[in-house]
Amino acid sequence: MSLPGHGELLAGRYELAGTLGVGGMAEVRRAWDTVLRRDVAVKLFDATADADAGRRFDNEARTLAVLSHPGLVSVYDAGHADGTAFVVLRLVEGRTLRDRIADGPLSVTEVRDLGARLADALAYVHEQGVVHRDVKPSNILLDHDGTPYLADFGLAHLADSTRFTRTNQMVGTAAYLAPEQVRGSEVGPAADVYSFGLVLLECLTGRREYPGGDVESAVARLHRPPAVPDDLPADLVRLLSLTTALSARRRPSAHDCADVLRDLPGDEPTVATAAPYSRPRLTALVASAAGLVGALGIAWAVSPGPDTSAPAESPPQAVVQDTTTPPSLPATGTGTSTTTTTVVEEQVPAGPKVRPAPGQDKDGKAKPAGKGEKAGKGKP
Repeated sequence: MSLPGHGELLAGRYELAGTLGVGGMAEVRRAWDTVLRRDVAVKLFDATADADAGRRFDNEARTLAVLSHPGLVSVYDAGHADGTAFVVLRLVEGRTLRDRIADGPLSVTEVRDLGARLADALAYVHEQGVVHRDVKPSNILLDHDGTPYLADFGLAHLADSTRFTRTNQMVGTAAYLAPEQVRGSEVGPAADVYSFGLVLLECLTGRREYPGGDVESAVARLHRPPAVPDDLPADLVRLLSLTTALSARRRPSAHDCADVLRDLPGDEPTVATAAPYSRPRLTALVASAAGLVGALGIAWAVSPGPDTSAPAESPPQAVVQDTTTPPSLPATGTGTSTTTTTVVEEQVPAGPKVRPAPGQDKDGKAKPAGKGEKAGKGKP
């Protein structure tokens, strides 16, 4: 890589200054645009080092050129000068999200705001047919106000373009790869959503979920899901679990992620589903039905019809009192009939009372004659 010396300009226009960051394939320098008289960031790359790397660098320039969103780092210029490829980008004064996480975990409120903005940017990128493929904290820039910007589209893939990476080659950063990237399978927007979920989780916990070497970190997600803290708000727990699902089909879109993150605490989660069903006990069922009938006119218990297959003579059964409300609803039709079933104890009706005959006691025996009574004469 041949860079301009002191007092020389890159491409006759950009005056290079201090280094902002160094990656495996490029170096980012602060620069002064002498034509438009503004500070910019210049990403420098040795285009003669590796043919694949050179095409990757050109890919970033072309990808950024067709994207325009407040959450993305804008591209101003691109070209080659003295064997050096360069892309001129908007200068974001601040630091990376990785540097921010190093200071400690972010609050839930901070993560909601930052995550919603990033999800908006990702949703726009995906709508343009682009997959970033390298979403991670060091590729997210924060300005002095904490506003995030998604950067580094060097590994981005255009849906309608020819791929230049080798088949079954892992592309991206191991700690944030989606399972399908680890397997070398087809990669779509869901891969970015997975990486985005890991970034949010790291913001909340302050630690990388899958640490270790490249192979160890990449393969770990195929054996265990991320550990999502259960003391987070329910909608965040649900969102993090879905975005980092092993199956790409289970993950929400970036647009849906933005909607969930914008919900205030206590709001109904956008992606929440019903809790697993458990069969209620009979007593709870009857009590719930009675309460709902009184409050809403809705019952959950329905009485079955008579069993015509029972024998003519059968043991006494429990008495079932069937009350249908409202009584004005027809038995058939489009109306909804509400029925409540109440189970009571079995009762055996008492027989009729029998009065004793004259001169007999209650057991049917002859009474002895009392004082003042003549034999053979009883009271009528």
